[in-house]
Amino acid sequence: MELTTVWFILIAVLWIGYFTLEGFDFGVGMLLPVLARNDRQRRLLINTIGPHWDGNEVWVLTAGGATFAAFPEWYATLFSGFYLPLLLILVALIVRNLAFEYRHQRPEQSWRNRWDLAIIVGSLLPAILWGVAFANIVRGVPIDETKDFTGSLFTLLNPFGLLGGVVTLLLFLTHGAMFIALKTDGEIRLRARRLSVRLGLGAAVAAVVFLLWTQADTGNTGSAVLFVLAAAALVGGVLMARAGREGWGFLGTFVTIALAVAGLFVALFPDVMPSTTDAAFSLTATNAAATDYTLKVMTIVAAIFTPLVVAYQAWTYWVFRRRISEHHIPEAELESTPENVA
Repeated sequence: MELTTVWFILIAVLWIGYFTLEGFDFGVGMLLPVLARNDRQRRLLINTIGPHWDGNEVWVLTAGGATFAAFPEWYATLFSGFYLPLLLILVALIVRNLAFEYRHQRPEQSWRNRWDLAIIVGSLLPAILWGVAFANIVRGVPIDETKDFTGSLFTLLNPFGLLGGVVTLLLFLTHGAMFIALKTDGEIRLRARRLSVRLGLGAAVAAVVFLLWTQADTGNTGSAVLFVLAAAALVGGVLMARAGREGWGFLGTFVTIALAVAGLFVALFPDVMPSTTDAAFSLTATNAAATDYTLKVMTIVAAIFTPLVVAYQAWTYWVFRRRISEHHIPEAELESTPENVA
């Protein structure tokens, strides 16, 4: 296998890791006003992702860095052409992360309400915009002979791209509800489980339409198989949640997102950014790649450090595996930071 193909696969794996892990973070953030009835319950929801959210964001940083190093032409066209939506995502993530760190620093409810709003909006925008961005990457965008994006923001806001945003929004909401049902106990657990079933049904309808559209436009046999398995995993996860088996329900949405993202990358290959202007102008895994020497060095580094990062993150999930409920949340006005609450 050529190193360009190896790195295309590795970048796909990094994005799969990001969406499956950060996806439930986004879902929990968006569900704060839906599932929490008071400040103590909002603190409970935030603490479910407290030990994990910053580690989950490492995946997107690594994906961006790997794209820059392995496929510099892809990185240049993508980040210049998608500058505004990517900037909005970055700002949303920064504000959201600040909210996690600052909401507990003062006891006034108005202070906390403002930071809660930052968490909600900072989760909502990336949940939609990542779907819009990836839908357009797979479908193709106007690229000229110099590998420059020639469209605008409104070019990206096409029906297919917007449907992609709706799909990621609903999938992340479902994934977040499943995670809350898995990680909490008591009243919130029951509410989250019921909500996950309703959200899952809506996500299934939107996802099937989007995946069928993708398959009709750019799909192949491999993507078709992955899309069918993703749909089956989502239905299975919803049925498990309805039966009260939250662990299997969460696994179902986790596998759904992983298979759907994998299917998009399979449908995209060997292109990395198809051109709707002229197929000859498309960026491929070959013409957008770095030199062989760069790819060889990166492969050695990745082979050493990737297992260590994965092992460390898996260990954190094992350490913070237990359910939490309202009685674990202290009454003190200035409670512990999310990272320190198990």
